[in-house]
Amino acid sequence: MIQTIKLAKLRLSPINVRTAPDEQLQIEPMAASIEAKGVLQNLLVTPAKKPRGTFEVFDGGRRWRALRLLAERGTISEADFDVPVMILTGDDAELSETSTATNFHQLKMTPAEECRAFQHFIGSTGDLDAVAKRFGVTRRFVEGRLRLASLAAPIFDALSKSEITLDIAKAYASTESHDKQLLVWNSYQNGHVTADTIRRVIANETLKASDPIAILVGEERYRAAGGKVDGDLFTDGNDRWNNPEIAHRLAGDIMEAEARRIGEETGLAWIRPIASNYAHNAAHGLYRAILQPPALTEEQSARLGEIEARRAELEAEMQDESISPDAYKALDQEDDRLIAEAEAIEHRAPVLPDELRPHVGAFLLLTPQGEMRLDTQFYSEQELIVEEPDAIDDAGGGNPGEPDEGGAGRFRVGVKDSPEPARRPEAVAPGGKPLSNRLYDELAIQRRDILASCLLAQPALALDYALFVMIDARVFAGGGSADEIVQYGTTICADAPQDPVTADLPGSRARSYLAEAHDGLDAGWCDHDHEIDRFEGFRALDDDSKAQWLAYIVAMSIEAKPRGASGQVAIHNRLASILEIDVASWWRPTAENFFDRVNKGSILSLLHDVGGGALTARHATLKKAEISESCEKLFAGAAIVEPETKDAVLAWVPDAMRFGAAAPCPTDRLGGEPDRSALSDDHMAEGASVADDTVIEPVEA
Repeated sequence: MIQTIKLAKLRLSPINVRTAPDEQLQIEPMAASIEAKGVLQNLLVTPAKKPRGTFEVFDGGRRWRALRLLAERGTISEADFDVPVMILTGDDAELSETSTATNFHQLKMTPAEECRAFQHFIGSTGDLDAVAKRFGVTRRFVEGRLRLASLAAPIFDALSKSEITLDIAKAYASTESHDKQLLVWNSYQNGHVTADTIRRVIANETLKASDPIAILVGEERYRAAGGKVDGDLFTDGNDRWNNPEIAHRLAGDIMEAEARRIGEETGLAWIRPIASNYAHNAAHGLYRAILQPPALTEEQSARLGEIEARRAELEAEMQDESISPDAYKALDQEDDRLIAEAEAIEHRAPVLPDELRPHVGAFLLLTPQGEMRLDTQFYSEQELIVEEPDAIDDAGGGNPGEPDEGGAGRFRVGVKDSPEPARRPEAVAPGGKPLSNRLYDELAIQRRDILASCLLAQPALALDYALFVMIDARVFAGGGSADEIVQYGTTICADAPQDPVTADLPGSRARSYLAEAHDGLDAGWCDHDHEIDRFEGFRALDDDSKAQWLAYIVAMSIEAKPRGASGQVAIHNRLASILEIDVASWWRPTAENFFDRVNKGSILSLLHDVGGGALTARHATLKKAEISESCEKLFAGAAIVEPETKDAVLAWVPDAMRFGAAAPCPTDRLGGEPDRSALSDDHMAEGASVADDTVIEPVEA
C-alpha cells in the first residue's frame, strides 16, 4: 500500500544498492525533474530501530538524495514535504534483494526513443529550455538528441534497431547534410568502422573552425560570403566549415591586402603571403640576407665605457668585508642591471639598409592563432653583391666605411653579373602583356592537376618517379656540393604541396577526376587505430590496390610550381611528354578561369591569332563581359565558326597551361659527370661575395 511520510523522517539505509557518488548518480538532473514534475515513483522504506517513527530508504536512494538537495536549497520544506513510499519489513538480506531486483529491472529509454520524445515535446512547445528543465537535462543534451532525430532515415533506423552505437550515430550527426551522411553511410555501413573514421571522412572536405585560416577570416565574414557551418553538438570546438574554398579565398584576399600595405609601407621589393607559420619551404631557391647590427653610436660607446667603469667600482666595494648583507645585495643587484644594459647595447638588432630594400623581400606568415606576422628574415630572388666604397665620394664627401646618421655602414648594392633573363613565354598573355601573379599561380595549379590525373593511370611510371626522387635526392645531395639544388617537383617524403594562396579556384575536370579516384581506393586498412594494425591491413591488399594507392599518393604530391619561385619543373615536362598529355582535352578556358582575368586587348589579340581579323572585328565592339561570355562558348566548341577556326580554338590553351619541352640531360657522355654549366641559375646557389655588412646566402632544402 502506498502512503506518504514527511521527508524529515526518512534517511538512507546502509543496505541501499546505490553507493556511487552523487555526480555519478546524476542527482542534479533528478532534482530538476522532481522540482518540475514531483516524485513520480514511490520509495521503498522499512521502519528504523532508532529513533522511533523514522524510516530507512532501501530503494529510491537517488530520489531521496535529490529531495535532500532541494531541501538544502530551500526549494521544498523538509518538515512538510510528503514523500510517497511503500513500507516493507524483513531482514537485511530480503530487503537488499528487493532493492537489487527493483534497480536491475528498471528500463531506460533508448537514445532513439529519447530523440523522438524530445522531438515531440519541442514540436508542441517550441521551448528548448522548458523541455530540458522538464526532463532534468541540459539544453545542449536536448540539442544533441534533436540533431540525432534529424539524421538521414536509414541511419536513424539503424540507431533505433541498435544496429549502430550511439557514438557512431553522433559521428554521422557531426554534419547536418543528409547528402554527406548518406555518402559515408553507403560506403561504410556494411563494414566495421569507428566513429573517428566517420568523422574524419565527413570532415575530409571541410575546414575546422579552429584552423588558422578560419580564425583569420572569422565566422561572420565567412557566413556573409555564403559559407555554411556544421556545428558539432557532441564535441566542443569541433565545428566544421563546409565551404573551405570560400574561407581560402577570403584568407587570400586578406593576406594579399596586408602584403600590399606592408610593401608600400616598407619599400621592400616584394611581400609574399603564405598560409603557414614557417617560410623555410617557400624560401627554397632564394638567397637569404644575413644582416649585421648597426655600428655603435657615440652615445652607446660612451655608455659602455661608463658601465665598465661603474662595474669596476662595484667590484671593489663588494670586496669590502665590512659591508652589510643588505648593502652587498643592493650593489649586486645594481651590477646585474648594468650587465643587462650592456648586453642590450652589444646585441643590437640587425637593420635592413635602405639601399637593400628594393632588392629583397619577405614572407607574410599566418600563425596557428590566425594572426598575420611579417617574417623577420629577408630574401632575394637574385644573388646580390654588397660592397663598401674604396674611396671618398667627391660629390658627397665622407670617409669610406664611415657610419651614416642611422648608424649603418655606407655601401652600394648591385645585381651579380648575369645575362638579363628573358620573359618566360608561359607568363605572357596573348598580345604580349604579362599575366597577373594570381592567374599564373592558378593556371600552374590546374596544369599540375592534369599531370596528376594522367599519372594515376600509370602506376609503374609513378613508382619510377617516386623511387627516383627518394633515392636521387639522397645520393645527389650527399655526393655533390651543397650549392647544387635540384628541383624534383614533388613532396615525396614530405607534406602536401604548398599551393600558392589564390582566390576560389574554379572547378575542373582534372580536380573532379582526382576526387573520384580517391573515392575508389580500397581504404579498409585505414580504419585501424594502431599503426601496426594499419600496416598489416595495407600489407594484406592485393598488388593492384597497392599500385592504385601508390599512383594516387605520388600524383597528389606534385607541386604546382617550384617553391618560392615561378617557372616550370623540368621533370614535370618530361613526365608529360611520356604521358603524351593533351592539355586541351582536360581544360578549356572559361570566363571564370581565364577570360574575366585578362584585359580586353589580350582577348582580341587571341581572337586574331586563332581566327584572323574577321573574328576579332565581331567582338571588338562588345563589352568585356560580353566578350568573355562569347569566348567561353567559342573555345568550348559551341559556336558556329569556320572549321579551321574551330580546330584552332579547341586546341588552344594559354602557354602557362602547357608543359614545355623536357630539358636535355646535362651530361657530355653516357654515364659522365653532370655538366655544371648546363645547370640554370635557379639551380645554382653559390654563397654571395659580399662585404662585412651584409651576406646573401642561398636557402638550402
